[in-house]
Amino acid sequence: MFFVCAFFSVVAVFGIVVYLLVASIPAIREIGFFDFVFRSLWNPKHYEEFGKPASETFGVFPMLLSSLVVTFGAVLVGGFLGICTAVFLVYYCPRKCKGLFHQMINLLSGIPSVVYGFFGLVVIIPALETLFRVPVGNGVLAAILVLSLMILPTVASLTKNSLDAVPKEYYEGALALGNSKAQAIFNVCIPAAKTGIFSALILGVGRAVGETMAVQMVVGGSTGSNFPTGFFVPVATLTTHIVTEMGYSSGLWKDALIATGFLLLVFILLLNVLLTFVQRGRPIKSKRRSVEGAKTGTVRYFRIGGAQEVLKYGCIAMAMLVVFALGAMVVFVLAKGIPNLTPHFLFSAGSASDLTLLSMLVTTLMIVALTLLIALPLGIGAAIYLNEYAKKGGKLGKVVRLFFDTLAGIPSIVFGLFGMIFFVSIFGGRYSILAGSFTMVLIVLPTVERSVEESLRAVPDSVREGSLALGASKVRTIFRVVLPSALGGIATSIVLSIGRIVGESAALIFTAGAVGEMPSGYLSQGMTFAVAMYKLTSTGLPGDMEKAYATAVVLLFIVVVLNFAVSLIERKMKRKALGEK
Repeated sequence: MFFVCAFFSVVAVFGIVVYLLVASIPAIREIGFFDFVFRSLWNPKHYEEFGKPASETFGVFPMLLSSLVVTFGAVLVGGFLGICTAVFLVYYCPRKCKGLFHQMINLLSGIPSVVYGFFGLVVIIPALETLFRVPVGNGVLAAILVLSLMILPTVASLTKNSLDAVPKEYYEGALALGNSKAQAIFNVCIPAAKTGIFSALILGVGRAVGETMAVQMVVGGSTGSNFPTGFFVPVATLTTHIVTEMGYSSGLWKDALIATGFLLLVFILLLNVLLTFVQRGRPIKSKRRSVEGAKTGTVRYFRIGGAQEVLKYGCIAMAMLVVFALGAMVVFVLAKGIPNLTPHFLFSAGSASDLTLLSMLVTTLMIVALTLLIALPLGIGAAIYLNEYAKKGGKLGKVVRLFFDTLAGIPSIVFGLFGMIFFVSIFGGRYSILAGSFTMVLIVLPTVERSVEESLRAVPDSVREGSLALGASKVRTIFRVVLPSALGGIATSIVLSIGRIVGESAALIFTAGAVGEMPSGYLSQGMTFAVAMYKLTSTGLPGDMEKAYATAVVLLFIVVVLNFAVSLIERKMKRKALGEK
């Protein structure tokens, strides 16, 4: 049973790849692969109404190029900010403030993407219009800035872990040889952590290229044929193109959109392969210098130490900028949203034309309950197999972990396409909360498996050996001794999964739908908080923007509560571990 749970990740990844490939074949065959990828015109109406060849009307090259430009810009800005933030947190942040600063980074990582997009829509775009004196601030630059904020926590957290893993002897040895603190950090510690930093940037690329809803809200809503020739040119990326047109497409048009999703999936899979090779990098070898070279280069070496001091203050400044950005986002949303939390919005049942919080809450709770009911046993079973039964360093365990990592890196828009093709078709071809829940199982499963496996790994082997020595079987030991010791990790996985479900929007639009009425059951459509917020910002109807502000406040409140719960659980686990020692 544990092996079946672990092997489910392999089945899921192959299922997603195969189903999207099969659904993409009709479009690729009709259009032609090279025409589809490298043609610069996307105009399905020319094909449907005027009978022009498909090879001339379905080209995704402008969208592909826009995705690459936006992703590269976001990684350049967000990666730089993330690395600087991590350096400040590890080496320069006062000890009393480290915990608070770390919580702020965790809060940034937990904020739903639709809230970032909303902040970009109501704050960043008007600021760009004022600063650059342009009539419309939507476009490439706005998307880069929003994505930079989104990938910053990922890069910062992973870079911090890599810097923490650098042996202290490197830092102390550099200081003992006469280096300043800044020289030791930027000439020794950061180069020693370069493999982890590069892995963080690759994960940032994966997050940026797969983001949908936040980019859709700020990128400009182009038809897909515009090239990114300027900062304020409205463009469409691969993901925004899919979510914009999928709702009213059919026939070859719909197949071409699915093929676009498959193209995105292939790109993400290639990134995961690259990440795997990077993480297998060789250990860093120290560069030895001759005594003569050391003697002659000493004076010159100390003369160039000013650059490291500049970098030091640059890191501090960038970290303060991140704190300011987070504070501005939270304060703005609270100031605009709290006055709009009216009793009618909070407690009335609502309807399709009058969205209220109660129907969103019921839909969200239904999806959370069913998703956890399925994902928890699968994730816990997979973690038990990988930690308790799989051979350490064995090929089978490595393969299963690779597929879990691949599943974790797939963009939510791709999960949405797969859920629409597979689950929606199974349940009668209609969007439903049931289809949305099954899709969310695939999304949160890697989170559950990782959290539980880390907790199982932290349980001392002496606990297992003591139970086995008293005559208990291995299965009994796992259920009566090991799992109770890992309850903190299971609780953490539950909290993180709830946060992911609450913040998800792209996958649920294609599976659970976007109907604001009170759901009557799992086969009815529904609208979660994040989906409702996206819909409210795009209608343009009177009063909807005020409701969007109020929904953003609710989402921020949920994120803060969940982050506090995770911190509390982790703190108790550390105290328990110290008590056992």
